[in-house]
Amino acid sequence: MIMPPPEAWVAIGFVCFLALLAYLRLHRKIVDALDQRQARIRGELDEAARLRQEAEALLAEFERKGLAAESEAAAIIESAKAEAERLAAEAKLRMEDFVARRTKMAEAKITQAEAQALADVRAAAADAAVAAAEKILATTAKGQVAADLLARGIEDVRKKFN
Repeated sequence: MIMPPPEAWVAIGFVCFLALLAYLRLHRKIVDALDQRQARIRGELDEAARLRQEAEALLAEFERKGLAAESEAAAIIESAKAEAERLAAEAKLRMEDFVARRTKMAEAKITQAEAQALADVRAAAADAAVAAAEKILATTAKGQVAADLLARGIEDVRKKFN
């Protein structure tokens, strides 16, 4: 008998191997394993896409909050500037009012001092006039007439100067 060539034996062994695989249904197990792996990879891709969408939504939200915070900060700064200007204007008005009141008080004190000085001068002049009149009358008038004239003259001078 003639032996078939070695390539034939390889072909027969390969066919037997394939028949064994088909008999044990290994092709179904391989396909199921590949399907499971495909499903797992698809699930991971879906999860990654979902996470990316969430990340993009969070990023957009944070950017929106950042813009809102910037605008709020700008509003706060503007408000603070306006408040500072208002306070400066108010302080200026208060200072001007304070200076005006102090000026009026100083003017009133000056006027009062002038009036007091004038009254002191008048009183000194009256005292000097009374003293002069007293000396003149004392030397020219004698007795009860001199005393009456002196008393009346002193009283008249005091009434006029006070």
